[in-house]
Amino acid sequence: MTTLIIGASGATGMLLVEQLLQRGHDVKIIVRTANSFLESIKNNKNVTIIQASILDLSDAEMTQHVKGCISIASCLGHNMSFKGIYGKPHRLVTDSTRRLCRAIKENDPKVPVKFVLMNTTGNSNRDLSEKISFGQKCIILLLRFLLPPHIDNEQAADFLRTEIGQNNKVIEWVAVRPDGLVDEREVTEYEIHPSPTRSAIFDAGRVSRINVSSFMAELITDQDLWMKWKGQMPVIYSKASIYP
Repeated sequence: MTTLIIGASGATGMLLVEQLLQRGHDVKIIVRTANSFLESIKNNKNVTIIQASILDLSDAEMTQHVKGCISIASCLGHNMSFKGIYGKPHRLVTDSTRRLCRAIKENDPKVPVKFVLMNTTGNSNRDLSEKISFGQKCIILLLRFLLPPHIDNEQAADFLRTEIGQNNKVIEWVAVRPDGLVDEREVTEYEIHPSPTRSAIFDAGRVSRINVSSFMAELITDQDLWMKWKGQMPVIYSKASIYP
């Protein structure tokens, strides 16, 4: 059982690699550089590291890397620097999602491949009637114009919702929406909801990156949990007893 992870050099992505290895999965990673990984990961016989920029891969290379993977997880995000926010590629997450899904279709797997996208609570699930205050709608509208990464996250999830949809024969998907991310060393109790239970702008909750990685790993390895959330955009918070 092999999972392909992109964005594995990021804070959540590295934790997801560790979570899947702990569960006995083989992991394939596409990263520009492997320098940031622990030696225990780089030397792990269950880890395959492909050093490349995801969008620089040819279609043939992408198809080959995806072949044989039962799941794909994207923890991609933009660097929070001026260049990372406003420089190219503006649609890193969307274009990577689109190309990976095209590669899955090209391989025509006999069993649907799971695609887990790390997204954000700032993005609404437009398949549902999620209540958003007027103030939050105004802020989100501004973010679409001022912060390219926000609209990139929206378009990546919309691609899965509208172009892959609910009845695709070779791709099933879940877009995980964490609220305010914090760092913790260990997995703690967390809550999963179909939609946000608090305002992502005016009353954001918190969730640790390791909790997000744990949930993503469980989605990949637990078929019952996958069937519960596939085709949806679950929101994850750490338990209220941990954070206010």
